[in-house]
Amino acid sequence: MATKKLSPQEVADMYGVKTCTLARWRCKKVGPRYAKLGSRVMYDIEDLEDWFASRCVHTRDSAPQLRKR
Repeated sequence: MATKKLSPQEVADMYGVKTCTLARWRCKKVGPRYAKLGSRVMYDIEDLEDWFASRCVHTRDSAPQLRKR
């Protein structure tokens, strides 16, 4: 089954990232994967979720507690 595709504006609205930031990331070849359909840029929602999840920073309070020996 095909996953939902989002435009840069939809990504900006959903994740709070400006469309110009998404464009800069595309230009620098960083950021989430995207597809070009003619002149249209589309993002796969699963790729976005994976990319944003991979950017999570684990703090001392959020990391699992290690057992002391």
